[in-house]
Amino acid sequence: MSEPFFALSGYDSRRGRGSHEAGRPQTFAVPSLLRSLLSEHLDPGYAAAAARRDQQPPGTAAGGRAAGWAWEALAALLIATVFAVAVAQARSVEPGVRDAQQVLAANVRSAESTTGNLTDKRDTLTDRVYDLRRHRLADDAEGQRLLAGLDKLSLEGASASVTGPGLLVTVTDPGIGRNLSDASKQRVSGSQQIILDRDLQLVVNSLWASGAEAISVGDVRIGPNVTIRQAGGAILVDNKPISSPYSVRAIGPPAELRDAFDRTPGLYRLRLLEMSYGVGVRVDGRSGPDLVLPAGAVRDIRYAKQIGAS
Repeated sequence: MSEPFFALSGYDSRRGRGSHEAGRPQTFAVPSLLRSLLSEHLDPGYAAAAARRDQQPPGTAAGGRAAGWAWEALAALLIATVFAVAVAQARSVEPGVRDAQQVLAANVRSAESTTGNLTDKRDTLTDRVYDLRRHRLADDAEGQRLLAGLDKLSLEGASASVTGPGLLVTVTDPGIGRNLSDASKQRVSGSQQIILDRDLQLVVNSLWASGAEAISVGDVRIGPNVTIRQAGGAILVDNKPISSPYSVRAIGPPAELRDAFDRTPGLYRLRLLEMSYGVGVRVDGRSGPDLVLPAGAVRDIRYAKQIGAS
């Protein structure tokens, strides 16, 4: 160690030595900083606090502890009072909330019933129009050509029901289970739902690419202006909620449709979900007129027009 280092510690190696002792071996004492670290184990602040406590009158410490206990008791009483008021308020508004929920549920059931009745009436009228149209146009060659064109347009526009062979793809969401409690098993943070709207979208697009002539998801026909989207924990097809198991029906040649669908990204996605999350996937070929697809909703198509244009 150099001499400046010992100078900082207050140690002088030549102190008390004569000139005749200059050649003797020198003994290096422990510097004051290291000596204090080895000998003084208590921080000076603790020692000062203990000294101040010893200088206080005998009853001061007990009074301080009593004051601390009093403040703690007051804080606990205040918290208990707040919780009691919150519980009382929740109990007072609970009947009103329950009544409001019952009214809303009754309104929803009434609206669903009305929508179902109107849908049945629309389907009945659509079938009558379809029968009358075929009866009036099937007598001559021109009418038959017109019927063939209308049938093609109605198939593309999903405006008429379809019956025939095809594929039935059934996808079952595993739901809440032991293995899904882990956050790594959640495809959406905070949700236990595995099958999402984009999965069904990919399956439908893969069936179209495989040669399907008509497709329905659940009991909803897929046609123009029909969307499959996520709304919270529900999947809406044309704004109608569907639930697991999700059935996707496709009209087309079963063998060719199955071979083509086996090589599509839609089935690859389902198999990956099956291995990773336990999703149930089943693909069945149906021969004969086993699959019945309902008619879709027909909407008026509106076009934008420049203001002032004829």
